[in-house]
Amino acid sequence: MAVMVLLMQAYTGMSMQHMRRMTMQGRHIGRSHARLYSTTGKEYSVPDQPLRVAQAKEANNQRFLDIDQFYKPELVKGKKVLVTGGNRGLGLALSQELIASGAEVFITSRAPFSIEGASVIEGIDVQDNESGPKLVQALGDKSIDILINNAGYFYGPVEKIDSLNFEEELKMIDICAVGVLRITSALFNAGLLQAGSKVAIISSQGGSIQWRLTQNPTGHDYGHHMSKAAANMAGMLLSQELKASGVSVSILHPGFNRTDMTSKYQAIWEVEGAVDPSIGAKRVIHEINRMTMESTGSFINCEDGLTIPW
Repeated sequence: MAVMVLLMQAYTGMSMQHMRRMTMQGRHIGRSHARLYSTTGKEYSVPDQPLRVAQAKEANNQRFLDIDQFYKPELVKGKKVLVTGGNRGLGLALSQELIASGAEVFITSRAPFSIEGASVIEGIDVQDNESGPKLVQALGDKSIDILINNAGYFYGPVEKIDSLNFEEELKMIDICAVGVLRITSALFNAGLLQAGSKVAIISSQGGSIQWRLTQNPTGHDYGHHMSKAAANMAGMLLSQELKASGVSVSILHPGFNRTDMTSKYQAIWEVEGAVDPSIGAKRVIHEINRMTMESTGSFINCEDGLTIPW
């Protein structure tokens, strides 16, 4: 044990006192899901969703309970914002809120769709390798201030070891992760994402491998969780590569929203704090407003603004 401690000290440069403090913190982690710890002292969001909601109510956490007190819609006024998959669910709520806030909104959709106050670019399927070039051509020379990679897919049936659907797993990964790269790379390589632009990836807490120990203690839903973990990795790598160009990237868990995509979980909507997507949209845009180059690559829970561990 002593040799192991010395090796860790040599590798990390940590003092013996710091090592002891980390050890004590690690002992407390197993006793409660209320908080996780890191070597940087960063506070993480709570992995147990019902506990997270209950604690927010007990503490009267207004950031969690009433986003309107913190949200500043004027910060997106006049910004050119592109929302992929902005024709339904959370994407539609985001589009509507951005329009109401005075942003210049562009929405991509696969099928014909219209909404007052936004430019809709139809026929954009993020699974299609030509979707990026088609989008660039449709935008012309319009640079984008905020790109919200929202398009996603969640296979309905619960996947277990005896009911795996490999085709659907690949489809989820293709849409939720590779789709992000198809769109983001096309815009960046065409010069439509310039210094000061922001790239937001709507991911999920389901992409946290650490949180599977709490949220999926018996496993299942393989494709969904793999697709979100892949999206998180794409976001982190994008944040590293685009940093030199002054483009910030955030990976966002939008919270639990009452949409068609989550309707199979209606039975737990209440206890797990599911909200109307109009509230979820404000939470997401609030975190986009807070994005900086210093926070690039962060994985954020939009319910409380805290970090989610990988």
